[in-house]
Amino acid sequence: MARIAVIGAGMGAMAAAARLAVAGHRVTVYERTETYGGALRRFERDGFAFDTGPGLLPLPAVYRDLFVKTGKEPLEDRVELVQVDPSARHVFADGTEVSLPNVSRAGVVAALEEALGAGAGQRWGDFLVRAREAWDRARRPLLEEPLWPNWQVLAERDPYPAVPHKRLLRTRRAGTLAEVGAWELRDPRLAALLESHTLAYGLDPRTAPASAAVLPYLDHAFGTWYVRGGLRELARAVYERCRARRVEFVFGAEVTGIVDKDGRAAGVELADGTPAEAEFVVAGVPPRTLDGLVRGAAPRGGGEVPPQPGAPSRLTVLLALRGARPEGTAHRTLVHTEDRAAELDALFGAAAGLPERPTVAVSRPDDPALVPDPEHEAVTLTATVPASVPADPRTQADRMIAVASRAIPGLRDRLLWHEVRTPADIARETGAEGGAVPAPALAAAQGRLLHPANTTGLPGLFTVGGWSHPGGGLPHAGMSGALVAGLIVEGPEFRGSQ
Repeated sequence: MARIAVIGAGMGAMAAAARLAVAGHRVTVYERTETYGGALRRFERDGFAFDTGPGLLPLPAVYRDLFVKTGKEPLEDRVELVQVDPSARHVFADGTEVSLPNVSRAGVVAALEEALGAGAGQRWGDFLVRAREAWDRARRPLLEEPLWPNWQVLAERDPYPAVPHKRLLRTRRAGTLAEVGAWELRDPRLAALLESHTLAYGLDPRTAPASAAVLPYLDHAFGTWYVRGGLRELARAVYERCRARRVEFVFGAEVTGIVDKDGRAAGVELADGTPAEAEFVVAGVPPRTLDGLVRGAAPRGGGEVPPQPGAPSRLTVLLALRGARPEGTAHRTLVHTEDRAAELDALFGAAAGLPERPTVAVSRPDDPALVPDPEHEAVTLTATVPASVPADPRTQADRMIAVASRAIPGLRDRLLWHEVRTPADIARETGAEGGAVPAPALAAAQGRLLHPANTTGLPGLFTVGGWSHPGGGLPHAGMSGALVAGLIVEGPEFRGSQ
């Protein structure tokens, strides 16, 4: 039985802690804030409650596996999972609207054919078939195994089977997601639908590899799920599972250093100078934070994966509305920008700024736990913004409310109050510089979208969570926890679950 110190109580860190405790290790989690969950936080006021981080759970099998492996108990015994149907309603720039059913290729094809015209649904359906092939090729090496020492193989090969396209007397294949949309989908609304999945993760579709097709495929194949009471309930369930497995949590405990003894991690040092000895250290912190904790040693390993480009953040506006949620309202509506090129230039151009007309995700859960009574509604607006505190977040919040009004008639008349959550709030809660939000790992693109390995240059030190392999997103955080636990329990030869 080894003593293991875990830095941070994010979802990946807690997933690793629970698995390590079940394997017989003594695990202590040191969290600098006063609560668990990382980005999965909740804001409450006047009887209203809101998720301030992710609002939906893709690929719930990751957390189902965690609960079975750490207690032979279904996840559904701890939280109530609700499949969101339709998976999303889309409001496009030209006013066209379409609601896409959950986990139904035939239903999605039919809905797009009816809303966008003959051939649109079939082109999207054919794209999903190709996206599935990319998923089948990339799933294991990117998500279910520790990062390969020869990770360059993943960097050079794009698993997406792009369709040959004749352009200026040359036959070319799409190399970016934007080219997939332009050459294979051939409809600006379908392109907007496709690119919205990368934009949600802070990726520029003009530079994201074609392999990013796996992101919409994930939603399509495995469904979109809501946790009754909000996703903060999922964090609570994982925390309680850790406690049931005798994981110790120390809150308000900032780790200021990782102890290096004879060239190996041997514990952590807290801000008050208290040392905590451990045979292994698991760090669920952003890269720059980790660099500051390791003194005189290179913390990162895994073949020196190229650093990711600067990750954008999110601006969230929480709306308290008078009046009941109308029956039949979609849980999630995506209101697409009226000028996609201008939005991408603002977010990813040389002088990054705030888009004047952003794409806005509107979340309207049918959940009595979030409102003071049935005559009120809690709505959350989310938009991608640069990873820095906007000079005047109220201006961007007003823009987002104006965009959301296209999806919620009479919105301003129903508004009681609103709260704005900025990248500074994300930075305070997660420790990520500028409130940056990590993207999932993707193949190709010369390795720009791979993340450093869970092993490091200091033996005994491992990294977990969105800033290490396999990257950001709730499912990926849970997968990283499983990988780190496997590497510690089974050793460096661990190759993932079969």
